[in-house]
Amino acid sequence: MRRKNVHFNVEPFGHKMKAINHRYILLFSYSLFFLLLSCGNTESDEIEKADKASSKDEKGNTNFLEDYEAIGANGTVNAIIEIPSGTVEKWELNKTNGQIEPEHVNNALRIINYLGYPGNYGMVPKTILSKELGGDGDPLDIIVLGPPVDRGGIIECKVIGILYLMDNQEQDDKLVAVSPNSMLYEVDDVSELEAKYNGISEILEIWFTNYKGPGKITSNGFGNKISALEVLAAAIKQYELSDAATIPK
Repeated sequence: MRRKNVHFNVEPFGHKMKAINHRYILLFSYSLFFLLLSCGNTESDEIEKADKASSKDEKGNTNFLEDYEAIGANGTVNAIIEIPSGTVEKWELNKTNGQIEPEHVNNALRIINYLGYPGNYGMVPKTILSKELGGDGDPLDIIVLGPPVDRGGIIECKVIGILYLMDNQEQDDKLVAVSPNSMLYEVDDVSELEAKYNGISEILEIWFTNYKGPGKITSNGFGNKISALEVLAAAIKQYELSDAATIPK
């Protein structure tokens, strides 16, 4: 029996192998390219994150007592918000570092055991209200009627009066103001607030004389806008004098 010779054409196969190898090389090159590009983007992302963190740190270093004026350029009053309207967590300014920090009782955040604050509560920067002026030696307290503002926010508000309070036999007066983002901004004096918006002044008085419990805070009523601005001017002056006294001669 005659055996047939079988011939294999290996040249086309070799061409195919070369084409496949070339394809893998290209695929590897593209993969390497995109890997390097991805690394570059990751580095950019990390830089962006660092920049954001730096910006946050800079904001955290803001001294809310010293870095803002009491009176704005347009004659409004700057209120630094410590406790947003409607909330019950007690935060306050640390006069030493100018930061707004949580108040603690028995190593726990102090929570108001009452309805939430009836307005945005905070203080006026670059002010000190001594006991002689109706305060407690801290910056002048202010409550701004209007929609909630984040803690640390600044409201350029209009002062319309003052609420005279006695807290544990010590005077602790509060400025009353209105937010420009509220319909109440049309009001210029606390008497006008009582006439146009029945019940709001009573709500403020009832809230402040009850949120710490019965009998701890009493009210001596409201003073008008003129009286409030006189107290504000005295508190600004007192801050300026105290600040000048700390400047090295």
